[in-house]
Amino acid sequence: MPHGIFNWTFNDVVRFLKDHNFSLNYIEGSHYFYVGSYKGSFRQVCVPFHGVKSINPKTIGGIIGQSGIPKEEWLRKK
Repeated sequence: MPHGIFNWTFNDVVRFLKDHNFSLNYIEGSHYFYVGSYKGSFRQVCVPFHGVKSINPKTIGGIIGQSGIPKEEWLRKK
C-alpha cells in the first residue's frame, strides 16, 4: 500500500486514476496512457509498467503533475 510518494506500484496508480474517472487510452510498450479531466481540464497521464516493482518517487511526482490532481489528494489516498 502506498506510503507518501514511496512504494506506489503500477496497480496503486491505476486504481487511483480510475477512482478519479481516468480511463485507459492506449498502450505503447511498457507505458500505459490514461486520459481524463480534473476540474474541467483535460489530462493525459503516462504510467510505466514494470511488474510489481515500486515506481520511482520522481516518476510518481511526474505522474501527479500530469494528472493535475493535487499532491495532497494523492497522499491522502492510502
